[in-house]
Amino acid sequence: MDARILLVEDDPSIREVTALGLRAAGSTVATAADGVEGLDRWRAERPDLVLLDVMLPRLDGLEVLRAIRREATTPVVVLTARADTIDVVVGLESGADDYVKKPFEMPELVARVRAALRRRAPADALEATGQAVVLGGLRIDPAGRTALLDGREVALTRTEFDLLLELARQPGRVVSREALLDRVWGYDFLGDSRLVDVAVGRLRAKVEADPAEPALIVTVRGAGYKAVRPAG
Repeated sequence: MDARILLVEDDPSIREVTALGLRAAGSTVATAADGVEGLDRWRAERPDLVLLDVMLPRLDGLEVLRAIRREATTPVVVLTARADTIDVVVGLESGADDYVKKPFEMPELVARVRAALRRRAPADALEATGQAVVLGGLRIDPAGRTALLDGREVALTRTEFDLLLELARQPGRVVSREALLDRVWGYDFLGDSRLVDVAVGRLRAKVEADPAEPALIVTVRGAGYKAVRPAG
């Protein structure tokens, strides 16, 4: 796992043990002890991935995440001790790619990090060929990793783009949450369906005329999601 990772964690023991584990897995790790330092280091070093604690001194982790998302699509994995609370949903809605609940085992964390890093590369041969995909008023360019809605570019995170492309490639076909976790997030045994549901909600807010009445990406109750072409 040859990657440059920024770990932003205020607990010294967790920070030290986590950094050691990531380095043992082959990564270069920089650390920060609070949100201000973390954001400064991210801007200065532009790592491949950020591991970000939610509860940070000086600047809250979610504020750090929002600041990163205003400037870049760097993969961010949130660390939280309260994975059963609103923190998870708020983190995902703010643009996190994934979350890991504390206390965590290093093999799980490394697996999540590797999955997030894999999503940075082109997912399959379709992206390599550059063949455009059209869904309603959306034109999706896999090679350029851009999506145009009625001719205007839509600002999507990496995960949102991968999710849109995965669904748009097979309009009319239901794709289960488990399949999306596997194809978009890169794993199926560690996943949480909330990742899919929140990501779909974020995506709808950006590409649907009325996210409350989606016409492009619809829910199939008990089965998953599918992309459809609007009538006419």
